[in-house]
Amino acid sequence: MPCHPARARELLAKGRAVVARHTPFVIRLKDREAENSVVPGVAVRIDPGSKGTGIAVTVDVDVANGDSGAVSTTRRGLVAVELRHRGAQIHKAVLQRAAYRRSRRSRNLRYRAPRFDNRRRPVGWLAPSLQHRVDTTCSTVRRLIRYFPVSELHVERVSFDTHAMSRGKNRLEASEYQQGTLVGYEVRQYLLEKWGRACAYCGTSDVPLQVEHIQPRARGGSDRISNLTLACAPCNAEKGARSVEEFLSQRPAALKRIFAQTKVPLKDAAVMNATRWQIVDQLRSMGLSVRAWSGGRTQYNRVGHGLAKTHTLDALAVGEVKDGTRIIRHPRTVLIATATGRGTYARTRSDRYGFPRLILPRTKQCSGYATGDLVRAVIPSGKYAGTWTGRVAVRTTGRFNVRSERGVAQGIHHRYIQLVQRADGYGYITREEEGAHCFADGASMRVDRSDD
Repeated sequence: MPCHPARARELLAKGRAVVARHTPFVIRLKDREAENSVVPGVAVRIDPGSKGTGIAVTVDVDVANGDSGAVSTTRRGLVAVELRHRGAQIHKAVLQRAAYRRSRRSRNLRYRAPRFDNRRRPVGWLAPSLQHRVDTTCSTVRRLIRYFPVSELHVERVSFDTHAMSRGKNRLEASEYQQGTLVGYEVRQYLLEKWGRACAYCGTSDVPLQVEHIQPRARGGSDRISNLTLACAPCNAEKGARSVEEFLSQRPAALKRIFAQTKVPLKDAAVMNATRWQIVDQLRSMGLSVRAWSGGRTQYNRVGHGLAKTHTLDALAVGEVKDGTRIIRHPRTVLIATATGRGTYARTRSDRYGFPRLILPRTKQCSGYATGDLVRAVIPSGKYAGTWTGRVAVRTTGRFNVRSERGVAQGIHHRYIQLVQRADGYGYITREEEGAHCFADGASMRVDRSDD
């Protein structure tokens, strides 16, 4: 369980704990019996996204009121992780590889014979850029399970389901989005993303926005998501029951823009709809209790508790928040894990035409180090004298570059470098969490299970 940094230093100084991992900093307690402690189960809450995923480790605590004796439940955030995917880079690399292949085949060069288009993809196949999101999210959750006594997993299925919002019994009817506590949150979230959180008619932002029919229902307009937009209160009142062509008759450029925007699909929605169930299925294979929740409930919980709009605070609000339960605090520091990959399998570099021009080394390690390793360099003298802790870029000459918060130290001999942690495919930085309800007692993770 997370402990205060001073407590972590005391355990390490007395030899009762050892460092299990540098980033994120994890220590393992060797003599749990001496602590005589009972470790409660924690929950991992996941807010998947197309570009980034928020993960929060939480614990629900029952607190008794000393005056009345009533018991209330509070949710406390212990650790927050923001996982940043590199699906866009993978997609770009796949497209470039396909372009090279097509260009080589079109030059009538001696090349392999064309194959028949009879290769089938397995059931559940996803594009590499989408499969990457599933794999990195689940691998991060597995790592947290090794560090924490996780008893349950909560995951948000998707922020918005375009199919459910426009068809069947979940279709938006009349003023249904104004009734009930959760009704309409899926629709509003989708429209906020699609229309840039601004009024579609005047472009005003940072004001309360209302769901508005582009073609009024009085003139045959439907309730489908493609006929809905966001408008500020003055524009909505001025438009009234008039058609959009009549309302914007003096502004043809705005009318053209709105019609074009209604036909543009939201790529993030397609990405999430394609991967939502694969993430849930892989989480269920871990042997823990997994519960999937709606994105509308997450937004309702976050807004009701006054939390800012971030990936990690969305993850903190995932799941059921019963009446009387309060989200009272969350970590002040967020660990940002950016997926960087583990290098490439290619042994050559290609030219502009897709043909090999440079042969790469067969081994990735030089003098026992590989690019991306976390190292500490103690340089006795010279331009870069001092201690440098950061990522290393290796060279066959034996002189490496070390990138840290201070900058880049170039040409450092490997005898001045000491390995701290092997590269794991991620780059780590920290940032301050948004909002005022913070605490700072989760800087270190203490693993109380001696079997790890």
